Amino acid sequence: MIAHVSTFTLAGLEPHRVTVEVDLRNGLPSFTIVGLGDRAVRESRERVQTAILNSGFKFPPNRVTVNLAPASLRKSGPGFDLAIACGVLAASGQVPADRLEGLAVFGELALGGEIRPGRGVLAVAEGVREAGLDGLVVSVERGEEAALVEGIAVHGVGSLRQAASVLRGVRPEDRAEHRGSRGPRRLRAASERVVDLADVRGHASVLGSLTVAAAGGHNLLLTGPPGTGKTMLARRLPGILPPLSAAEALEVTRIQSVVGLRAAGSLVAERPFRAPHHHISASGLVGGGAVPVPGEATLAHHGVLFLDELSEFSRDALEALRQPLEDGRVAIVRGQQTAIYPTRIMLVAATNPCPCGYLGTDRCRCSEPELARHRRRLSGPLLDRIDLQVHVARPSAEELRGPAHCTSAVERERVIAARERQSDRLAGSPATCNAHMDAAQVRRLVRLDAEAEGELWRDYDKGALSARGHQRVLRVAQTIADLAGSATVRRGHVLHALGLRRDGLAEAESA
Repeated sequence: MIAHVSTFTLAGLEPHRVTVEVDLRNGLPSFTIVGLGDRAVRESRERVQTAILNSGFKFPPNRVTVNLAPASLRKSGPGFDLAIACGVLAASGQVPADRLEGLAVFGELALGGEIRPGRGVLAVAEGVREAGLDGLVVSVERGEEAALVEGIAVHGVGSLRQAASVLRGVRPEDRAEHRGSRGPRRLRAASERVVDLADVRGHASVLGSLTVAAAGGHNLLLTGPPGTGKTMLARRLPGILPPLSAAEALEVTRIQSVVGLRAAGSLVAERPFRAPHHHISASGLVGGGAVPVPGEATLAHHGVLFLDELSEFSRDALEALRQPLEDGRVAIVRGQQTAIYPTRIMLVAATNPCPCGYLGTDRCRCSEPELARHRRRLSGPLLDRIDLQVHVARPSAEELRGPAHCTSAVERERVIAARERQSDRLAGSPATCNAHMDAAQVRRLVRLDAEAEGELWRDYDKGALSARGHQRVLRVAQTIADLAGSATVRRGHVLHALGLRRDGLAEAESA
C-alpha cells in the first residue's frame, strides 16, 4: 500500500511543497529514504522507527520505502520526521489515509514520540495556504505561530499519539487547535525602550539628520573623532522609527522563525536592529555559505543594520553590500539553485576619519600610507549609496551641561507624520518610503519648484554628484519637504539635502 503525506521544505526563506510517498512491500525488513535529502533527513529512519514503537504503534515488518518528491529538490532538516511517521502509520492501516489528503504535517520527532518545535513554521504555514490545503499539524509550541496565517486550521500536537488522534478525527484534551487569523490585534505593543534621544547633549544638527534618515528610510554615515557620540546616536535611531505594519511584521517574523530567533508565537512588534562585529565575513553579512543561510542584512530587513567602526570591516564584506543596498534583495546561487533573501534595510554606519581618529588636529600622528589604506576601505561606489554623510564633532562643555534638544517620542511623531505623507503618495506601489522609490517614481512624484530644480542641476553640472547621487538627493529633499509639511520641494530643501550628502570624511579632514 502507498500513502501520501504533504509537508514542506524551505529553500532560503521560501516554502516548497514536498510529497512524502510511503510504500510497503513484502520482503526482508528494511527502511529506505530517497529523494535528495541531507544527513538530517537520512537519519530520520532511526528517529521515526523508534518514535513509532515508543508511542505504542507497530512498525511494519516489511520493506518500507519513503520517497520525498520532487526528487530534484534538495531537502534539509529534521522537519520531515512527523510526515514520514504519519505516512508509515497510514500505509500500514494504523490511521486512516484519507484524512491526510487536506492536511500538511511538519515537525521533528524525539525518540519517545514527542514532537519538538522546529524552525520556519510560519513560512510552512504560508506554503500550506498557497497550496490550497485545509490545515497543518505542527508541534503545540509552534501552533500559535502557524495560526498567524489566515485561512488554515492549525492542529498543535505534543506527540505522535496526538497526531494520530487528529488523523482519526478524535480530539485529545491536551491538544491545541487554532484557526489562522492575522491582523493588527496580534501585534503586541513594543516594549518601552531604555535609550532615548533625551540622553544626548549637543549635536543639534546631527539629531536633525537622524530624524531625516528615519523619516525617509535613508542610509546614514556618522564620521568623527572617538568618543563624540556616534555609536550613542546610532543606537537611538530605532526609537524614532515608525512601527511595523502588519505585512512588514509578518515578513520579519518569518525571517526570525526560519533562523531560529523566535520563541514566542506572536508577530514581531519592533523593527530589527542588528550590529555585527567588524570581523564578520562577506557571507555572514549578506548571506551565503555552502548551505545558504540569511546574513545580517536579511536579519535587519525592515529595520537597521548598524556597522560600527565601518573602516575596520573587510573590503570584501563592505563591497558585498553594494547590490543588496541598491536592489533590496540578494540572490545566493548554490548547486544550480537560487535563494532570494530580502534586504530592505537602513544602513547606519559610524567611522573615525583616520586610524587614530583625530584627523585634522594636532593630535593626529597617522602617516600618509596609513591614511591611504584607511580611505581604500571605503570605496566610492559604497559611499555613493549612503544618502546622508554627517560629521559628528566634539560637543562643547556648555552643550554637555545644557538641556536635551529633543526626545525620541517627539521626533517619532514627526517621523510617523512624514511616513504617512509618503504612504499616501506611494499608494499601490511596493515602495513604502522615499528611500525605496525607483527612478521612474522620483521623476513622477517629486515636485520641484523652479529654483530648487535649478540649484540641483547646477550642483550636478559641477561634477559633485553622480547620476545615482542626483536621484538620492531628490529622495532626501522630498523627505525634508515631508517633515516640513510642504507639498513642493523647494530650494531650501534641496540645499539641506546637498549639505547632508557632503562627505563627512572630507569635512573632518578640513576641520
